[in-house]
Amino acid sequence: MAGGGGGDGGEPEFQVAPMIDVLLVLLVFFMAITTTQVLKVDRTITLPVAPDAQKKDSQSNQLVLNVKLDGKKALFVYEQKSYSDAEKLVPLLKEAMREDAIKVGQQTDTSFRAIIRGDRNVPAVYISQAMNACGDAGITDVSFSAVNKE
Repeated sequence: MAGGGGGDGGEPEFQVAPMIDVLLVLLVFFMAITTTQVLKVDRTITLPVAPDAQKKDSQSNQLVLNVKLDGKKALFVYEQKSYSDAEKLVPLLKEAMREDAIKVGQQTDTSFRAIIRGDRNVPAVYISQAMNACGDAGITDVSFSAVNKE
């Protein structure tokens, strides 16, 4: 009775088709994850320059809050929705932090991070309002996005 997968010399043959299937599944997985992260970043924001800025590791338990100018007033953009008042974000930020804590399986998630992406032309008072909204929501780890060079 003949067995499958063997050649003339008794050595198993390398199967390429299953390897291609695994590769395609991984490719689709990483494309899906990358797409959701890119949607959170507003490309119309010109980040400030900070030559000594340090890159923080990217983690799954973080949210991105964009702050940009609309005329003379600032807009706070979270999850592709614009808000004119930062205080309106507090319940949304609390909910995001609570949902992440449930995923982690804890009462509160101390490693949850908020990343504020403020346009370089936004007055500091609006960035302060975004920070206060994060603080009111209970987020203690706040980071700012910047670029190293023009």
